[in-house]
Amino acid sequence: MINVTIYNEFFHEQTYEGIRKVYPEGIHNCIKGFLKTDENLNIRTATFDMEEHGLSKEVLDSTDVLIYWSHAKQDDFSDAVAENIKNRVLDGMGFLPLHSAHFSKTMKLLMGTTMSLKWKHDESEKLFCTCPTHPIASGVPEEILIPKEEMYGEYFDIPKPDDVIYTGWFSNGYVFRSACTWIRGKGKIFYFQPGHEEYPVYYQEEIQKIIKNGVYWCAPVSSSVIIRDCVEVK
Repeated sequence: MINVTIYNEFFHEQTYEGIRKVYPEGIHNCIKGFLKTDENLNIRTATFDMEEHGLSKEVLDSTDVLIYWSHAKQDDFSDAVAENIKNRVLDGMGFLPLHSAHFSKTMKLLMGTTMSLKWKHDESEKLFCTCPTHPIASGVPEEILIPKEEMYGEYFDIPKPDDVIYTGWFSNGYVFRSACTWIRGKGKIFYFQPGHEEYPVYYQEEIQKIIKNGVYWCAPVSSSVIIRDCVEVK
């Protein structure tokens, strides 16, 4: 069983009618809805207004993979909680930041760069698979069309990824490293760009499949597997 915590600010959906129509129960519950069909995943959610943003040390200690969506409240997010998330990733928790969470305090702590990029609303995006052998791309088409999305464009100020699994091409000509992985300490990080709050991106089956694959890839390896694979050095 993989314990998954989904964090979403849940601010836009409660503030803007147009966004509420797209995600009436919040982005976190949309993601929970398609993940909970997998009996191997145990899902809970957390939102910004909860105590410690719903991400107390106890919650983080019992989380195998943290899915994280943030935008409007990046600066208001607790420094202490961001530090706790970073430490849990270094200790082995998987981290799956989505879309504008690239600019979260936690990602900046883990990446050590500005995480800045170019952006523009109301473009279409085509994702091209640039690492088809990666487990996150398993069972996913080589090309995925997103009819409406917020453009993210290069230069994206990130450390060199271990893998760039999908590269996005936007209708205004910009490209973006849209699906990137890193290892930090014992933890795996998978950043996935699609998912602007105004558009129904998380209802697309291909996007859901990539996120689900990402959860499995990010999940820490059990201690029994690690012990089994060790070789004694004499």
